[in-house]
Amino acid sequence: MRTACVLTVFVSAFLLTGIASAEVVTKAITYTDKGVEMEGFVAYDPAKVKGPTPGVLIVHQWMGLTDYEKGRARQLAELGYVAFALDIYGKGERPATRADAPKFAGKYKGDRTLFRERLAAGLAVLQSQPNVDQKRIAAIGYCFGGTGVLELARMGADVAGVVSFHGGLDATLPVEPKEKKAKVLVLHGADDPFVPTEQVAAFMKEFTAAKFDWQMVHYSGAVHSFTQKEAGTDPSKGSAYEAKADGRSWEAMKEFFRELFAE
Repeated sequence: MRTACVLTVFVSAFLLTGIASAEVVTKAITYTDKGVEMEGFVAYDPAKVKGPTPGVLIVHQWMGLTDYEKGRARQLAELGYVAFALDIYGKGERPATRADAPKFAGKYKGDRTLFRERLAAGLAVLQSQPNVDQKRIAAIGYCFGGTGVLELARMGADVAGVVSFHGGLDATLPVEPKEKKAKVLVLHGADDPFVPTEQVAAFMKEFTAAKFDWQMVHYSGAVHSFTQKEAGTDPSKGSAYEAKADGRSWEAMKEFFRELFAE
């Protein structure tokens, strides 16, 4: 009889977990930027979206919008946010292999004006979602996307804050003088070989001179892509998953949002 009770509790817990997961609504959203068709991904929990709700824009890494960003969107929806993962490259435009990714990302890193246009187009989609509080919008990005959210800050986009996860920090366009400046959180692998110390120093100088409210956290033992299991676990390759840095950076983002959206 005891075994049967334990089994019943286990099954009930499993069913409740399934119900909780099912509460998050997800759907693809097609939109355009100057005639180019894009396809993003929105996620929200109707039970938690009651009136004006903070929105979070997600900017993808250099492989484009993948299941990774969609998973992060679901996580954000479970926290009570309306999350939208944008598409920089265009619908159906994705690197076939990781070897192709630098060409895709390089097009936008080499043309920051175009990059900013695609970022703005994605932000407009999030802003248009029902119940999104226009005064409480943030953006997060990974690797290439981390570079992207810093561009949103530099261009004076209408966001309250941005979070860069293992993103590039380099700038080719100057900060635009705007009264409103997003708060900035940079979550950085201390051993990231793709972001040299000179770039870190230049970022700090740039954002200090522009009078941003910024923070930067360095995670020891972490290299590039430390939040992505797809990167493997060999740090000698320069990109690798690091579980502690992944967990700590997500918690740092959550605390940043608590402060940001409480204001």
